[in-house]
Amino acid sequence: MSKAINEVKSTVVPVDIENVDTDQIIPARFLKATSRDGFGKNLFRDWRYHNDDESQPKADFVMNDPKFSGKFLVAGKNFGCGSSREHAAWAIKDAGFDVVVSSFFADIFKNNSLNNFLLPVTVSEEFLSKLFAAVKENPAIEVQVSVQDQVIEVPALGLKEQFDINAYKKTCFLNGYDDIDYLLSIKPEIEAFEQSR
Repeated sequence: MSKAINEVKSTVVPVDIENVDTDQIIPARFLKATSRDGFGKNLFRDWRYHNDDESQPKADFVMNDPKFSGKFLVAGKNFGCGSSREHAAWAIKDAGFDVVVSSFFADIFKNNSLNNFLLPVTVSEEFLSKLFAAVKENPAIEVQVSVQDQVIEVPALGLKEQFDINAYKKTCFLNGYDDIDYLLSIKPEIEAFEQSR
């Protein structure tokens, strides 16, 4: 299955909370596994359930509201702060998200996301505020992103903004390359360089 991501168009799940740290994203007690699978069910675990009991979902948390779903997680400013656990990106990806949108990401979380084909899109605070307002008014509104064009937009509102992505990681997203795949893709150039020395 290809990991490549270019265009994503979907409804969104709005988590309108600032300073969300990695322990809130995936609590430390769930970090025992070493494979990337299965973390999605524990995403925002303490916010989703009463007494850690899946049979008692908290009705006021957005992920338990059937109105909200999709491949975009839209979060408040300073998302992914705290400890450097890669499991936070694993949990978000495993829960079915391909894109996380915020006005600011912690650097380590951003890098972990990029390494796990979870696209962190940094937008202006104005764009983020308008997006939260639009989703609250109409949960069915769609957002789309293009990695190739480095654009995020809300077509129904005519809202559009450019975002930055490292050129190397952009190549990896567009082709589904991890670091090893990328090196293999330029093997002829590496060999030619070695022969020229």
